[in-house]
Amino acid sequence: MALVPCQVLRVAILLSYCSILCNYKAIEMPSHQTYGGSWKFLTFIDLVIQAVFFGICVLTDLSSLLTRGSGNQEQERQLKKLTSLRDWMLAVLAFPVGVFVVAVFWTIYAYDREMIYPKLLDNFIPGWLNHGMHTTVLPFILIEMRTSHHQYPSRSSGLAAICTFSVGYILWYGRRERET
Repeated sequence: MALVPCQVLRVAILLSYCSILCNYKAIEMPSHQTYGGSWKFLTFIDLVIQAVFFGICVLTDLSSLLTRGSGNQEQERQLKKLTSLRDWMLAVLAFPVGVFVVAVFWTIYAYDREMIYPKLLDNFIPGWLNHGMHTTVLPFILIEMRTSHHQYPSRSSGLAAICTFSVGYILWYGRRERET
């Protein structure tokens, strides 16, 4: 019942996301006091998605270690449900939102930093935290995809779910913009 390196890595990634979230929430920025607080930023939502995803990965790993060889059909059924949730979350939220946040942030940053991350934010957010929010997401998710086998949902249901998430975020964010 030895731990595999990818299981240890998932725990480390989960702890790093928890650390990033705690440090980010501890920052007192004026924008955190307005409508939606931190939740208005897709970067923050992505961090929560990544933390929840890797939490489910760790939970799946623990469940797998504890139920291995037990022969309990109910435990095996619950483990399959948890594994399905993990795989669905990777395909529908963790990967697409994570790649989108990293690609869009660094593309706009390279084009015009002030548009997406004004120099004023350097007074609030240290460089390591900025990279934790906008850089490490991509390598972590790629490592997860490379080290573990996943069963992906059908293309139509995956697209429907990510489109629902995207439209929901845009509608919520647009409502905020109209009210301010």
